[in-house]
Amino acid sequence: MSFSGTQDKCKACEKTVHFIDLLTADGVVYHKTCFKCSHCGGTLTMCNYSSMDGVLYCKPHFEQLFKETGSFSKKFHTQQNSKQGLTDVLWYTRQMCCM
Repeated sequence: MSFSGTQDKCKACEKTVHFIDLLTADGVVYHKTCFKCSHCGGTLTMCNYSSMDGVLYCKPHFEQLFKETGSFSKKFHTQQNSKQGLTDVLWYTRQMCCM
């Protein structure tokens, strides 16, 4: 019995990704070890990453780089994302009122 690897290439290093090391995020294939924040280089998991325009970030750096500077809303100025942002603000406002 022989095991063959996948034909998928890691977006970060462009090498073949074997099934045991395969991680898919936003439809893009990575090695688990290549799935890192582009800002700090920290290893990411499916629970602690965010991405913008295909660039990976840890959640703290994503918020620091895009929310605090105001460029978060500039980058996500689509109708669908505007609705989501409004929903998030309304949810946050409701939570603050209930406290």
